[in-house]
Amino acid sequence: MESRWKGIRPKYLLVGILITFFITCLISTLPFSTEECKCPGDSEGLQKDSNNVPKPLRKSQHRLAVLVPFRDRFEELLTFAPYMKRFLDKQNIDYRIFILHQVDRFRFNRASLVNVGFLHVKNEFDYIAMHDVDLLPLNDNLSYGYPDTPFHVSAPDLHPRYHYSTFIGGILLIKRDHFIQVNGMSNKYWGWGLEDDEFYVRLKEANLVVRRPQNISTGTQNTFRHIHDKNHRKRDTTKCFNQREVTRKRDRETGLDNVSYKILEVINITISDSQLTILNIELSCDKTLTPWCECIKTNEIKDKKIVGENKKTAL
Repeated sequence: MESRWKGIRPKYLLVGILITFFITCLISTLPFSTEECKCPGDSEGLQKDSNNVPKPLRKSQHRLAVLVPFRDRFEELLTFAPYMKRFLDKQNIDYRIFILHQVDRFRFNRASLVNVGFLHVKNEFDYIAMHDVDLLPLNDNLSYGYPDTPFHVSAPDLHPRYHYSTFIGGILLIKRDHFIQVNGMSNKYWGWGLEDDEFYVRLKEANLVVRRPQNISTGTQNTFRHIHDKNHRKRDTTKCFNQREVTRKRDRETGLDNVSYKILEVINITISDSQLTILNIELSCDKTLTPWCECIKTNEIKDKKIVGENKKTAL
């Protein structure tokens, strides 16, 4: 019996191998495709809504350039970059964040940096967000979508600090054609403040109505997070020469078409999981037009005179 089984076993083994080979060949010819299989509960490529229900990811048809004027705010940037990625991704915005880094010796010029950033991105992006690095939106209903008319996200009744009716600072969306129409922003505002107020007048004269968020349930205390530490980094509010007089008037001399600058370097970096483009920008200053791009304090002038007198004495 044992010898008989030993003779039969190789036959069964050979038959098994042939059957396996035949089944393998048959399966390989069938029109199966993993790409066509949409299994219930398969949420790959889907985003979940507020009720945790998957929905298709659809990028907006318009591209947004988030322009962030920047100098000496690295701590804020570390918070801003990953936070804004998460916020904008929820809205399926097709966007890129540009850090407009002023590297020259002159006083900070937010408006000129926005002009430079716009000129750099205007051929590839449909609209821009003029965005402070220290202001984070907390309410998901604040839309960053493509605006038909200038859209002020950080409206006066929502911003934690500024509440006057003509305020358009903080976060403002504007499409490419409208920014070109008003010739961008004034280049005369070195130091802190008032460049947004002048830009508001430009929009008003062009009959461009500024819209603001509607039906927002949050208020001034919980719509935005303002991460600026005034004790750690004081604002440059110095006024010198005739700066105060000039910067309270509508500027009809400067704007997008005559901003003077060099982009020294374009650097792509990643902070956490947020991809950024940094423009190292060197602005130029016409001191016959805006001598206040450099303000020398009285004490500094005295110190320079003392140093000069000491040098003469030494000679």
